[in-house]
Amino acid sequence: METPVSFEIEMPSGWEAVRLPHGVHHRLQTLLDRQDAGQGLTPDEADEAQGLVDLSEWLSLVRLRSERVVRETPAK
Repeated sequence: METPVSFEIEMPSGWEAVRLPHGVHHRLQTLLDRQDAGQGLTPDEADEAQGLVDLSEWLSLVRLRSERVVRETPAK
């Protein structure tokens, strides 16, 4: 069972760019394209692809939650 955890982090300016670096995104896209084309991935490549997908989803969640906090926080 997952346990919710709350923590506070200071987001640097430019947090909107919280996403996979270009080279990492390119590697993930290459693996996914190969898979979609019916080319098999090795077990290591499949693990790598899944890890990168998980990381990308986590970064998206951080970015979206950060955007929500910024919208809901009153200006000082």
